[in-house]
Amino acid sequence: MTHVTERSGGGGAGRAARQPWTAGNGRGGRKRTVTYADAGVSIHAGEQAVELLKGKVHRTWRPEVVTDIGGFAGLFRLDMRKYRNPVLAASTDGVGTKLTIAQQMDIHDTVGIDLVAMVVDDLVTCGAEPLFLQDYIACGEVVPEKVAEIGAGISDGCRYAGCSLLGGETAEHPGVLRPDEYDIAATGVGVVEESEILSRERVEVGDTVIAMASSGLHSNGYSLVRHVLLGSGRLRLDTVIEEFGRQRTLGEELLTPTKIYTKDCLDLIKECDVHALAHVTGGGIPGNLVRVLPEHVDAVVNRSTWRPQPIFDLVQRKGRIEDSEMESTFNMGIGMFAIVSAADTDRALAFLAGRGLEAWQAGEIIDGSGTVQMIGQHTRG
Repeated sequence: MTHVTERSGGGGAGRAARQPWTAGNGRGGRKRTVTYADAGVSIHAGEQAVELLKGKVHRTWRPEVVTDIGGFAGLFRLDMRKYRNPVLAASTDGVGTKLTIAQQMDIHDTVGIDLVAMVVDDLVTCGAEPLFLQDYIACGEVVPEKVAEIGAGISDGCRYAGCSLLGGETAEHPGVLRPDEYDIAATGVGVVEESEILSRERVEVGDTVIAMASSGLHSNGYSLVRHVLLGSGRLRLDTVIEEFGRQRTLGEELLTPTKIYTKDCLDLIKECDVHALAHVTGGGIPGNLVRVLPEHVDAVVNRSTWRPQPIFDLVQRKGRIEDSEMESTFNMGIGMFAIVSAADTDRALAFLAGRGLEAWQAGEIIDGSGTVQMIGQHTRG
């Protein structure tokens, strides 16, 4: 986060607005000077937020970073000796209306992890190693401590993913956002050797579909969740839900950070014959797994191989939601799929178990027409 402006167009707006001007106050023609702060934008608050974040940001930096906080652009030296034909990959995402839950609970140090996860776990699906990320935080009012909490979560997520937080922007939008409102987004850049790019062309009949457990809802479907739980369901965020265990409240469950699979997937690619990866986000299991299928195969996913976390059952019961709607909206307990050769199935599962990541064989690749077949029924408890 380099500086604060009134709009996302950069420092030009800020420089123009900081020029003092005079206006009559209606009392005998006397004039007063108007400042940027009078319009609701505090340059000082933005600078404070950056200072609070510096230590966290520095801890994310890889050796390739050759810049410092406060410049107009982040610099990253790509070591070309490591690649024959490097291909850059880029992804942009946000967190969505999960932010509303964070704002209502006044907890801001987890949504940054969600932000990073949504970006880097998209990047890794093509086999790319995330190199750096840049964020954007728009606030109704910049409260340095709050921005620092958000940034701390982003920094933690970058460390978990092994990428550098190379900079970004914090913008103050008075009159557009309420003082307690904010939105966040980020763009990440990664690199992959051209000959090692994962794609649907690698997927073959007989491959195994391996599922990796999600940490919960992750960051998708929160508009529906809020509607059925907090709206028509009339639940409170501080309600203790017995099914969650350990005196866990609904709000705590809803703010569970999105799992970051990046390092596990990159190492799995080195260890096993991985043909494709599918990040399960908006669109659910069918809508995302289909994106890595060639037209001549189907993926068969057996629901009986896993039990979704209690939060999914709660949402479905309270909203009286059809199974098909649930599966096209939520991850249903699976955050990432790996499609691997049948010969490497046991090896892949053992490797992921050794990393402490819950994973299982959820299906297989068969002859077909490029669709996802959901069969069986989830175990209910």
